[in-house]
Amino acid sequence: MLELPDYPWNQLAPYRELAAEYPGGVVDLSIGTPVDDTPQVIQQALAEAANSHGYPTTHGTPAVRQAIVDWYARRRNVTGLGIDDVMPTVGSKELVAWLPLLLGMGADDILVRPKIAYPTYDIGARLVGATAIAADDLSELTEAERARVKLVWVNSPGNPTGKVRDVESLRQLVAEARDLGAVVASDECYAELGWDEFDGQVPSVLDPRVNGGNLDNLLSLYSLSKQSNLAGYRAAFVAGAPNLMPALVNSRKHAGMIVPGPIQHAMVIALGDDEHVAAQRELYRARREALRPALENFGLTIEDSVAGLYLWCTEGRSSWQTLQRLAELGVVAGPGAFYGTAGQSHVRVALTGSDERIATAVERLNSSAAR
Repeated sequence: MLELPDYPWNQLAPYRELAAEYPGGVVDLSIGTPVDDTPQVIQQALAEAANSHGYPTTHGTPAVRQAIVDWYARRRNVTGLGIDDVMPTVGSKELVAWLPLLLGMGADDILVRPKIAYPTYDIGARLVGATAIAADDLSELTEAERARVKLVWVNSPGNPTGKVRDVESLRQLVAEARDLGAVVASDECYAELGWDEFDGQVPSVLDPRVNGGNLDNLLSLYSLSKQSNLAGYRAAFVAGAPNLMPALVNSRKHAGMIVPGPIQHAMVIALGDDEHVAAQRELYRARREALRPALENFGLTIEDSVAGLYLWCTEGRSSWQTLQRLAELGVVAGPGAFYGTAGQSHVRVALTGSDERIATAVERLNSSAAR
């Protein structure tokens, strides 16, 4: 039987228990699950498609695939993408975990992922017996390692750091990976949530400025969970790599990995409506602008965090010590230690609390700093 590590978030139980004892209750900012309502226009679309008596297609309806292509062109500066080059997925996490298997990777192969990264990249390697190496630049690998690289994960905007790779950084990475014959998979699920200098300008690996107009061996993953509050719908998609997509679609057909028909219809509506995305982004912007100075007053330094739903914080001590300090105020954050050894002195604070819970956290942090 395959043995995987325990699910890391279970380790937060004692901190949640401590935080829950604080007068006024816990403010849980540890996980980036949306708390705001799913937009009515999307709920209505789901209801309209409820009479779904036939099997949906793995590749997706022509309507949802066209909506994905149009979204990339309109929002991500991606040209040259056809409806055969995209596919809806059951959330993005399942594809992150299963992509090494779908690409035929095995024990002799290496997967490269960022030094500070979402744990599922490593799980994907373990599922096929491949080796995962943490590196932000392929030049960090030995020549022997480089010869075995089959998949390079990019996560921009990054989870948990909120770091963004600019066009030149992506262009260089793609060129290096192509020299090795490796696939580049770019996890871009927070791309609509750029702040500061990347407000509305987070580049995609499919952008022609990055790839010179050649999409082969380049995959972009995106999810509607964050931008549209659709985490419960499991509505996501993968795009690019016309040389690989037919095989990916075929493999998923055999495995029965299909996005339900009503969800596909709801995705069409969500992808075509930029207004609700802009409104949600402004909610998160206000929460970020309130929470950031309060965390700094508490003694934390904010690093990166120029996109996404998190503030990546440190006070120069272990994640667990900072978590203890926050839990004593009734606030729960995520330990950076979950994301690799390079994150052991950081915590991740999510913006996904209600306005009332964010305001409560701000008041507690500021009051503690004043004492």
